[in-house]
Amino acid sequence: MKKPGIQLSLQTTSLIVGFMVWVLISSLMPYIQKDILLTPGQASIVTAIPVILGSLLRVPIGFYTDRYGARAIFLISFIILLFPIFFISIANSFTDLVIGGLVLGIGGATFSIGVTSLPKYFPKEKHGLVNGIYGVGNIGTAFTTFSAPMFAEAIGWQNTVRLYLILIIVFSIFIFILGDRKESKKKKSMLLEIKSVYKNATLWILSLFYFITFGAFVAFTVFLPSFLVSYFELTPIDAGIRTAIFIIIATLLRPIGGYLADKFNAFIILLFVFIGITLSGILLSFSPNIGWYTVGALTVAVTAGIGNGTIFKLVPLYFSKQAGIVNGIISAMGGLGGFFPPLLLTTVNNMTGQYAIAFMLMSEFALVSFVIVIFMYYQDKLFISELIIKGTAEGVMVTDTDGKIIDVNPAFEKITGYVKEEVVGKNPSILSSGKHDANFYKMMWKNIKTKGHWQGEIWNKRKDGQIYQELLTISAIRNNTGDIQYYVGIFNDVSNKG
Repeated sequence: MKKPGIQLSLQTTSLIVGFMVWVLISSLMPYIQKDILLTPGQASIVTAIPVILGSLLRVPIGFYTDRYGARAIFLISFIILLFPIFFISIANSFTDLVIGGLVLGIGGATFSIGVTSLPKYFPKEKHGLVNGIYGVGNIGTAFTTFSAPMFAEAIGWQNTVRLYLILIIVFSIFIFILGDRKESKKKKSMLLEIKSVYKNATLWILSLFYFITFGAFVAFTVFLPSFLVSYFELTPIDAGIRTAIFIIIATLLRPIGGYLADKFNAFIILLFVFIGITLSGILLSFSPNIGWYTVGALTVAVTAGIGNGTIFKLVPLYFSKQAGIVNGIISAMGGLGGFFPPLLLTTVNNMTGQYAIAFMLMSEFALVSFVIVIFMYYQDKLFISELIIKGTAEGVMVTDTDGKIIDVNPAFEKITGYVKEEVVGKNPSILSSGKHDANFYKMMWKNIKTKGHWQGEIWNKRKDGQIYQELLTISAIRNNTGDIQYYVGIFNDVSNKG
């Protein structure tokens, strides 16, 4: 495999180009509408339509990147993109724009290539940062949003679109020469891959998270140019500059989100992300002027950017063997998250004359995600605790305050000969060897209740009747109010020692 740094640079710059093409129509919409008559509803559809294929194709593109490598998939994607770019440059109707825009979505679908390919070149502890750096390719949308209106003013929107043909051809040559022909590949069935993950709730939770964070990024990217012109009466160039600033902030914060997820608990970071989007949605709902609207939009840029970088750190942690298909599904959901908001905003505005309800919905989705993150954070801690208990070599027995066994670990079963189902609900006295009198146990429990724990050697009896000696520690587990909730016994068989 070729040097990791070369592949990271090549794939990131290729993503920049793909995203530059992806937002061509939305960036040039104010100019396109001067030549092609479109209703507000048609303009919203044409603006959002590239997101559809750019989202749905992320699933197969992620899968086939695993099978054929990033070089082949980037090349095929860029060659296909030549056709819709040229078709849009000669479009003269709503239908032409829909057809061209649909295929143009391949530019956005290329995102799945790098998040599947690049982790192969780096250790796991750097995956968050690497995917975050690759995600900087989102800045391609800023380049087009900022520059396309300027070129359109000078040479017309049709010739501006044709310039992108040259860009695609040049980068196709770079990919052909520098792309890694020896990238490790996996030959698996797509159907089997999907079957292995689609019932996993974590997949759909991560998809919801990315639906909101990347969806917000895409929605604002494609919606702001037209919205700022029509609602705040800004010039197309001014609207393009403001949108580009939004994109740059969100994009540059993406690797920071990945880096933070490498260094700290990703769930803690997502808590701040979703509470930030929740508050910004409320602010956008009631922003009376361009100043407050700018504050709300920039807050979305900051939180969504960090969130986008954080979420893909979690994918290899939960789906190390199905990264290609899972990256594709989550990426697709993120893209679809950007498709619906522009249409919803337009519909709400047509019905009510304002956009508050749509922005409030974004806030509510983020709030739901905030609650889910809290749940996943504590579930993750419990899962780790359970793994530790099950994996430890010492026998572990948990009882309630009445002395009834409620759980044991595999080491308990191995040492005592009893399986879990045989002891749950029973008293630990089933292990009693008869070698200790009542006073021994009385002093043991007195110690536990006064000091919170007891440790010593004790003789117990296995299921087959064999008596053995163990080193036992019993601890009282208290809740937040100080009341005892459980007793935990941890023991080792020391019969053959000393």
